[in-house]
This record gives sequence, C-alpha cells and structure tokens, in this order.
Amino acid sequence: MWKPAEKIKHAPNPGLSPSTEQARASKLFSPVNLGRLALKQRTWVPAMVPWRATDDGFVTDDVVDWYSRFAMGKPGAIVVEATGIRDIPSGPLLRIGHDRFVPGLRRLTEAVRVASGGESRLLIQLIDFLSVRRRPEPAKYFAKFLQVDDQIREKLNAQNWPEEQIRAHLSGLDETALAQILSAREMESLRMGARERVTDMHLEHIRTLPQVLPDLFAVAARRARDAGFDGVELHYAHAYTMASFLSATNDRDDGYGGAKENRARLPLEVFTRVRREVGDEYCVGCRFLSDECIEGGNSVEDAGYFGAEFARAGMDFLSLSRGGKFDDAQQPQVGGAVYPYTGRSGYECMPGYISDARGPFGRNVQAGAWIRQAVRAAGCTTPIIVVGGIHGFQQAEGILQREEADIIGAARQSLADPDWFLKIRLGQGDQVRVCEYTNYCEGLDQKHKQVTCQLWDRLEKNVPGIKRTSDGRRRLTAPMWNPSV
Repeated sequence: MWKPAEKIKHAPNPGLSPSTEQARASKLFSPVNLGRLALKQRTWVPAMVPWRATDDGFVTDDVVDWYSRFAMGKPGAIVVEATGIRDIPSGPLLRIGHDRFVPGLRRLTEAVRVASGGESRLLIQLIDFLSVRRRPEPAKYFAKFLQVDDQIREKLNAQNWPEEQIRAHLSGLDETALAQILSAREMESLRMGARERVTDMHLEHIRTLPQVLPDLFAVAARRARDAGFDGVELHYAHAYTMASFLSATNDRDDGYGGAKENRARLPLEVFTRVRREVGDEYCVGCRFLSDECIEGGNSVEDAGYFGAEFARAGMDFLSLSRGGKFDDAQQPQVGGAVYPYTGRSGYECMPGYISDARGPFGRNVQAGAWIRQAVRAAGCTTPIIVVGGIHGFQQAEGILQREEADIIGAARQSLADPDWFLKIRLGQGDQVRVCEYTNYCEGLDQKHKQVTCQLWDRLEKNVPGIKRTSDGRRRLTAPMWNPSV
C-alpha cells in the first residue's frame, strides 16, 4: 500500500456536538431535494462493498442485516454497494443483470424502509467493469496465456523455432531480458495480471461498448425501480468502465475518446437512455471523480467540466470521490488480483491516519467546492455530495454553511458507528464511536473478506444471536444502540 513520504499521525477530531436544539436548527439536518426525491436531512451513507452476497450475486440475510443496520441510524440516504449490470459471474457482489435478482432486491428495500421507519431513502449504485485477471505464475503465463507472434520470434531470431521451444526459452529469462522481447502490455500481464481497457479497440466487445452499455444501464435502472429503490447512482468513478471513458487516458478514435467532449459522450448517452427508461419522476444521479490523482489523468478542472455537463443534462445529484485507479496500483502477489486502491491514487481515495501534512480529514472538500462552483456557474442547482474523512458535526456543518457541498457523505465513519448521525441529531454526540482511519475495513475489502470495523467486530461477539463472519472471528454488524431518555 502506497504511503506519503511524510508519516504524520493524525488523530480524529470530531469537535463539540450540538444540543438537540442546535442540531434541529442546523443545515446538516435540514431537508434537501434530489430532483423530485426529498431527503429529510443532508446525511448520506455512500456505497461500500461488504462481500455478503452469494457467489451468484443474490441478496442474502447478511446483506439485509448490513443495510438494515445503517438504516437504524436514519440517515437521509443510503447507497447500496456497486451492483453489476451484466448477467455474468462476478463473485459475492450484488447483481441486477437479470429479472431473477429483483425479488431479493425488493426484500432489501422493504427491510431498509422498516428499519429506518421510512426516514431513509435507498438508492443503488449501478456498475460495469471489464475483465481483470489474477497475476499468473510465470511458467503458466508463458505456457498458456502469452501469444507467440512474429514480433517475439523476430526479437529472439527464432523464426523457425517450434512454439513450445520459444515458450520454454522465455520462461527461463529474467525480467530485464524479457523487457527487451515482450511488449509493455505483455510485461504488465505477466507482472500484474491481464486487464482489459476501454481503449482495446481490437476487441469487438470493447469496441462496441458505446452501443451496448446504455441499454444495460437502462434496464438495470428499471429493475431497481421495480425493486423499490428510490433512485440509482450511476458509477462513473474509480477504476471501472465508465470512469475509464471519462479519463484523460482514454484516446479512443471513434468519437468516444480524446477531447473532453468526446470522453463525456458515453456517460451522457447512458444517462439519457436511463432517464428515458425510468422517467423524469425517478431519481438518477452519478458518482464520479473530482480528481483522478494519476499522471496524465483528469484534474479538478476536467471534473468541473463533467459536473456542469451532467447537471445540464438533468442528473438529480452528483456524488464526488477521488482517485482509486488501476494505473498506479501496486503489484499483487502471484495468484492475487490487482487492487486499485494500493497506489497514490488509492491513498487519495481512502487516506489513513498516517498521512502528510494535509491529513486524511476532508481531503476532497476543496475539489468538491470547486466543482460545485462550476455547476452553479452553469446555472444548475444540482446537489453536490462530498465525502472523505468527514467524521464530526462541526466539520460537516461548516462545509454546508460555506456552501462547499450540499450533502455530507461518510463511509468509514458510518461503518464505525451506523447511529452517528442519529446520536448527533438527538444531542447525544458524545456517544459516537469515532472512526480512527486505520483502514482496517479497507484491508478486509482488499482480501475480499466480509467487511467489518475493528472498533466493534470483537464486541459482544459471543452473545447469543450475534452473527459472525464466515471464519467465526468477528461479528457481522455493529452493536445496537439505545438512545438515552
């Protein structure tokens, strides 16, 4: 995992919590509209992948428990994890690529509604992703995956060698020698695992993505509406397909790459098709990056342009993240898959308590404020959601009062204490379990283990009725909270 050169330890500082009367008068606990969808307060639990679905992508009891626990804290909105829009195997991640997934998703929406007493709105994040293979054993790579072409034969002066001899010869070379023979992409596949890109125009299924994706997203959004979700969040962030179309690294030559206008084209076409499918009444927004935080990637100026275009097109909200790219990810172990949160851009997405002088708290706020200004300059009032190390009332309220954002999102703090918004609203903020930003949860996610928080997953785990993780070592949901009278 990448870490900044400075190693300054930062302690969380949530500040003083308001009284009940102060909370009631605050902007944080005031209503806001996402298009025609009304939120009772400006508190938002962003999408987090908890690894609790079945291997076939279905909702389980553990999925229902996970989101119901957040709903008990009665935030303004909860976004369900990145959910695949294709009907393809993708491990224990939720899927919405077929009608058979709708009954389970409907069960989830109904449970959240009950758990929050109807106070929290539930949205679902829709995602598309391309193929990423695990880092292979070198011998297996040369025996099975590498395509022996004329270029390799020429560099080896082995035009007449049998293919098996070439593969065996390459398998015996060190990386320095291999770098003189294999292409940069082939070396990457050896060192990191093969990974598809939106710029792989030689592959038909990549070349035709602009024709395929709008319908896939649209039908998924309709299923979400039918399952009872209050809205959808189109996933245009991090290392995945739609973010890759937006990226400055996208140089497709078919009108969907190069200039910013071309890179925004498919995301706008997807939104237009989704809007046509679900209608103007239904809430549709997106999550995208305020800054890619990679060399040659999008800057906040690019993000301001995209935000203005999305707002003009009629999106109901814009949720901002940052970083989290494959481009600078660290090399995985043999047999492991590259993880887009291990490089500098990944650190920017989820900075920990050991940080540089800027620290991990509110690191995305300045960029979010700049994008909000760009959206307002375009004549749009689209709500902007900012996330990133926000863990206290004073911090959150200050962001809203300074009009740096319109809604406050908190992932890790909400995981640490699903009731933290409710505790503050009831004037009991001194009882909040404050996130320490050790990224314990992120470490579990990287290993595709069921995500929990170290502040509570060992508490009362032996109490009868407490569900544990599959290894039996940790509890699956945060302890319950009973408000003081």
